[in-house]
Amino acid sequence: MPSVMGRAFQVSAAGGELELVEREFPAPGVGQVRMRVEACGVCHGDAVVRFGHFPGIVYPRVPGHEVAGVIDAVGPQTAMFKVGQRVGLGWHGGHCGFCSQCRRGDFIMCDNAQISGLSFDGGYADYVIAPANALALIPDELSDVDAAPLMCAGVTMFNSLRHAGALAGDLVAVLGIGGLGHLGVQFAAKSGYHTIAVARGAEKGPLAKQLGAHRYIDSTTENVAAELQKLGGAAVILSTLTDASALSAAVHGLARNGKLIVLGVPEQTFDLHAVPLVQGHRTVKGWPSGTGMDSEDTLRFSVLQGIKPQIEVYPLEKAPEAFERMMSGKARFRVVLTTGA
Repeated sequence: MPSVMGRAFQVSAAGGELELVEREFPAPGVGQVRMRVEACGVCHGDAVVRFGHFPGIVYPRVPGHEVAGVIDAVGPQTAMFKVGQRVGLGWHGGHCGFCSQCRRGDFIMCDNAQISGLSFDGGYADYVIAPANALALIPDELSDVDAAPLMCAGVTMFNSLRHAGALAGDLVAVLGIGGLGHLGVQFAAKSGYHTIAVARGAEKGPLAKQLGAHRYIDSTTENVAAELQKLGGAAVILSTLTDASALSAAVHGLARNGKLIVLGVPEQTFDLHAVPLVQGHRTVKGWPSGTGMDSEDTLRFSVLQGIKPQIEVYPLEKAPEAFERMMSGKARFRVVLTTGA
């Protein structure tokens, strides 16, 4: 298998700019495939690479962990995958298969897990060399630009919700209607939950209803916890917030035995009072994204229920502009790069 030439936007050092380079993409090795990138989501997690907010990043590095593309070449020991298949690559960039977590089947917690676009070069490029055990097959009914954000934002919301333990008809609240939350509302409503969307400002109410929410709570004018308790309390709260104080207050909106699942990451620590946790047998936990198979389940469910991200599309050559658009918080709601392949 010959190597190929293509474009890539790389960061040469922590805090550096995204630089366009022409580079060689070699044939894949054992257990790897080479993907021709069709689309790549621009996620806030890419800022970790851009600004060096993670130990051990080796530069130069190409960001991008919401990748949709086509297998261009396969290496040895990748029997399941074939040239021409449409596949996606998410945050989970492969697992070793041998550590204690993998031996128990908990691949997302692998002691040697890789992160796409961080441990190895990601999707701000024409090609990606990826571990085959990280891939998800993309259904024919889903376009590349719609599939890409589901490989991180989508699987994070869907996978956390389906493992939360709520029953059909239970109240599920989604805090924040942004890149994560606008998908979370759709997944919750389409999964049969009494879905409450929470965000700042009355203007987001119509969008929440359009996404499937049964009720909208404006956190600037209403006490979120009190309103949730009027409805009986939330069996599950999915928090995409980066506001530590709002996250602390959300615990009081949980029903007995309820779970607050932290998906967004506040920069500051947040306070938790033990009394409501102990007296109500409530739980606060974090959730990572999911494996390739979890992403594949997310894609299939999205096709089944007509769930799609709301996106803004930029060509690859405008990757720096797309990154700044994402960082501004003004995108509605996911930014996606296309290669024009």
